[in-house]
Amino acid sequence: MAKKPNPSTAQLDAAHAAARNTDSAPAEPAPPAAGKGDLPTQKAIDTQSLASAIPSNTNKPLEHGEANASQAPRGVTADPPSRLPGASTLSEENFSSKTGTVASEGVNATVDTLDRVRVDSSGQRLTTNQGVPIADNQNSLKAGARGPVLLEDFILREKITHFDHERIPERIVHARGSGAHGFFECYEPLTQHTKAAPFKEAGKVTPVFVRFSTVAGERGSKDTARDVRGFAVKFYTDEGNWDLVGNNMPVFFIQDAMKFPDLVHAVKPEPHHQMPQAASAHDTFWDFVSLMPESTHMLMWVMSDRGIPRSYRTMQGFGVHTFRLVNEAGESCLVKFHWQPKLGTHSMVWEEAVKISGADPDFHRRDLWEAIEAGEYPEWELGLQIFTEEQAESFSFDILDATKLIPEELVPVQIVGRMVLNRNPDNFFAETEQVAFCTAHIVPGLDFTNDPLLAGRIHSYVDTQISRLGGPNFHELPINAPVAQVHNNQRDGMHRQTIHRGRVAYEPNSLAGGCPFQAGAGQGFASVARRLDAKESADKVRIKPDKFADHYTQARLFFESQTPVEQAHIGNAFRFELSKVTVPAIRERMVASLLNASTELGARLALDLGMELPAPLPKALDDPTPPEVERSPALSLTARPGDGGIRTRKVAVLVAPGVEGSSIGKVVSALVAAGAVPRLVGARLGTYVGVGGEKFAADATLENSPGFLFDALVLPDGEEAVQALDADAHTLEFLRVQYWHCKTILAFGASEALLVEAQIPMALPDGEADPGLILAAAASADEAIADFVAALGRQRHFGRENDSPKI
Repeated sequence: MAKKPNPSTAQLDAAHAAARNTDSAPAEPAPPAAGKGDLPTQKAIDTQSLASAIPSNTNKPLEHGEANASQAPRGVTADPPSRLPGASTLSEENFSSKTGTVASEGVNATVDTLDRVRVDSSGQRLTTNQGVPIADNQNSLKAGARGPVLLEDFILREKITHFDHERIPERIVHARGSGAHGFFECYEPLTQHTKAAPFKEAGKVTPVFVRFSTVAGERGSKDTARDVRGFAVKFYTDEGNWDLVGNNMPVFFIQDAMKFPDLVHAVKPEPHHQMPQAASAHDTFWDFVSLMPESTHMLMWVMSDRGIPRSYRTMQGFGVHTFRLVNEAGESCLVKFHWQPKLGTHSMVWEEAVKISGADPDFHRRDLWEAIEAGEYPEWELGLQIFTEEQAESFSFDILDATKLIPEELVPVQIVGRMVLNRNPDNFFAETEQVAFCTAHIVPGLDFTNDPLLAGRIHSYVDTQISRLGGPNFHELPINAPVAQVHNNQRDGMHRQTIHRGRVAYEPNSLAGGCPFQAGAGQGFASVARRLDAKESADKVRIKPDKFADHYTQARLFFESQTPVEQAHIGNAFRFELSKVTVPAIRERMVASLLNASTELGARLALDLGMELPAPLPKALDDPTPPEVERSPALSLTARPGDGGIRTRKVAVLVAPGVEGSSIGKVVSALVAAGAVPRLVGARLGTYVGVGGEKFAADATLENSPGFLFDALVLPDGEEAVQALDADAHTLEFLRVQYWHCKTILAFGASEALLVEAQIPMALPDGEADPGLILAAAASADEAIADFVAALGRQRHFGRENDSPKI
């Protein structure tokens, strides 16, 4: 083997410079010589070496199947080449009487300086807070591999409970949210499937409160981060409150609630420097998910355009888990919940989302509020995938696995009602901030399944609300109070508002005539006695069912179901996120994992990230059951374009002195008639006079309302106006981002000169006409405006998209 030449001084300097940032890193590791005498570079070299020592999670195959239940393996470890990779900060060597020195290796010191509370877990086994060694940190304790999670699992309860109380008083996840009141209307009775109150009769209306949210960011973070979005609906039924607490994606990162604290700790800002905020593009997140291949399917969703929705009003919602419907006869079936937006499913492009986060971090909150205030009430239809136990047993995947979805080709979505949000909150804190959603809140006619992730949520959501809202009486806050009567024997506690009459607080009793009395199985909530026939032992085990081991089939299904444009966006998202990782071994591991889902995607990422193509990551299940569906068009955002209307779309109409007023007046009138929101944008606020004496009052400026905040752009005719706009540097930037973000542009007459100066191509890269770029003389405004409205209804014109934009 040829000996590598010694690195040049420039290469060493470059390695030293790269080791001094926390945001990105070169494609190749630093040469070993660069670490001599330079701690930051040596730390990067040693961290790369340590991460490379664990190329995959070799324990994953042992987490599945009853045969492995009693043989939980020791965790995969590697010995670091030095103590540097385990250091939070290189400044730990700096001593003071308060900070002390470096944590003792492998020791939890509890006396003297702050050394007493520093812990180094190198080479140590996991324990509970009581010091009990944990044999299995991957699975909840269940009654059989597909059985229910057991209350006796003190390890799960300790881990989740501690996690629930890590933040006060902000929500740990879903902290950044927006809410609104509305109603759900049932189309037809579903009494053959369920006795749940909202579905009992056609036309029945149930009040709701909905909260949309991001997941990773804090309460003051931005709306437009690439993230999962929470989609939580509180039904105030006449038989109690039902909380359908879901997301805008139908799957999740993990299969068992035991791993939820690990997931959130990994995606949150890194604890040593609290960066980055509201972002997954950093080392700890990708280190975790690259070792958890079950996350691959969810990663495809988050890296797709679903991760940056255009608005809350244009995203789907999902219940994520499989639930159960129960009818009056006690018969049950299984169900998945879907919310379908009437406006269609639409997203942002990444550069647009980044710019909007700086110009208006409240973009989604503002959009929801303004739409409701304007009477443009957001609307969704509720769809159900209803199926039987027998169908579930026949699927190639396990319906208890929250990382899997049921393709609509297997079980069609049945539309059963609509939800309309028609009232904004009066007070953000009292309603949106204090609302408490809990997956444990269900009503008669609904029930759970043995989904191990859902089991943890049932405990966790109630527990975290007790901490966040100050005690066990959070249900008495007005926004959380049901419309159904409440009668029970609960008393006292912090913030108790109810004043009970009498002296009885127990049941059974005779001093209060036996009241309140239990409703009985006919009227009260009763769990289905046997939720799923596991056809396996009910031994107490920590293990996952065999089908949970297929981590890549549905990730491949999702990717292959996207349009070429959407696939390109997924690749771009992975490239950006992984470029932010500072440890090359983590990048390599993640690309190796993605190769199992798509060789095309993995190869592209290796090329884009300047790395050799790695071997695919070892799979936990080498020969999974062949999937029933290999492509599902319904998984593409383009499958739900909406009705093609332009209601609530915001259109910038640029104005300046000397504008040709007739055509501008016509386009504004046409947009208002179609329900769009045109805004006159000038260099400054004020009234601009057109060539015919028309007056146009600009209500926004090129400075305070940049182009990326609008869905489309109208450029005016009029030589004087065009010259004035051309003199303002904001104009060309405004125009370029509209074009770059694939939005519709209408240019009248003389404004074609602005297109030329901004170097806007007049045709698509393939030479075809650009349907989103409409040029017209002011005299032919009527036809041009009609074309503009039709083009705006298509939302985006991705034919002009270029991964390396020339403008």
